[in-house]
Amino acid sequence: MQVFTRFFWFCSGANFSILQKVPTESNKYLGIGATVLFTGIFASLAGFYALYTVFQTWTIALFFGVLWGAMIFNLDRFIVSSMRKKEHDWSEWKLALPRLVLALLLALVISKPLELKLFEREINRKLDEQKITFIKQAKDDLAEGFPEIQALAEEKEGLKNEEKQYRAYRDKLQQEYDAERFGEKTASTSGKVGLGSNAKKKEQQLDMAQEDLKLLSIRNEVRIQELDAQIEEFRAKREAEFEKQAPGIDGFDGFAARMEGLAQLTKESEAMATTQLFLVLLFVAIETAPIFVKLISARGPYDELLELHEDQVKLYKNEKWQRVNGESEARLSYFKATHFYASELYAASTNLENKQKFELSNKRSSGKMENR
Repeated sequence: MQVFTRFFWFCSGANFSILQKVPTESNKYLGIGATVLFTGIFASLAGFYALYTVFQTWTIALFFGVLWGAMIFNLDRFIVSSMRKKEHDWSEWKLALPRLVLALLLALVISKPLELKLFEREINRKLDEQKITFIKQAKDDLAEGFPEIQALAEEKEGLKNEEKQYRAYRDKLQQEYDAERFGEKTASTSGKVGLGSNAKKKEQQLDMAQEDLKLLSIRNEVRIQELDAQIEEFRAKREAEFEKQAPGIDGFDGFAARMEGLAQLTKESEAMATTQLFLVLLFVAIETAPIFVKLISARGPYDELLELHEDQVKLYKNEKWQRVNGESEARLSYFKATHFYASELYAASTNLENKQKFELSNKRSSGKMENR
């Protein structure tokens, strides 16, 4: 139990030696440390999922996910441990404001990958719809890129229509011939029963139409086979081009694509937008909880001892500075005094020597004058 307690104290950034002197503060820093730890765990999970969608590899995603969680944990621990309870509340809020902004940004960063995981099924459905749209768009673009297929298909359809027209003309002549033989009175028949001259003319016309239809069918059949072969060749090329684009469409499920899908879903569904907002607020609350705990909690004995310890360090620093400064000034004064005395002594010695040289020179000059 003591191991877990010290571990959560470490997570909260508390000073062990000071906290052990005030056991009443233990639970507060246990809670702060647990919050910081769970935030780091959530960050690891979020980073793992986000990186797995990018690399599609467990080992890389796990390594960088743990690294990301450790970084977030270290930032949260630094944010909490760097806060100090002051006697004036406004000074605390002023110092906590940058930390709150940083905690807010971390909460937003952590929550996004977990939002993607929470709405994974809906996002997959949206991505499938987008893939279908991309496939249709790709096929339309490829159809425009191969106009030969449309031209060949139109030519093939024209040959079929031509054959239909010949067949319809043949059928019309067949009906007129039958009506002429059986004596049916129409605008183009005489109404006489039997194979008369009119019937023979109708028969000749029918035979010619039948022959023309036969020749046309043979000719068109050959041409249609050629057109089908050409169409299949162009379709194979178009399919090859589509196969090149297919992996890109199938792989449209990366992190950015899922973010875009989530944005579209929240625009379309008010319920999802509300859920997303609540999830973000939840992580904001978790991320900023240690800071607010420190802000709203009363100044306790731990804070008093910590401030006392820091003040003692400041006083010790000032004492050391004053001592070093005094010693430095004393050495400087001694140097100046001894240097001044040595300078005066050297000047006096030099003056005395010069005076003696001058007197000696005067004596020599006086002796020379007397000798003359």
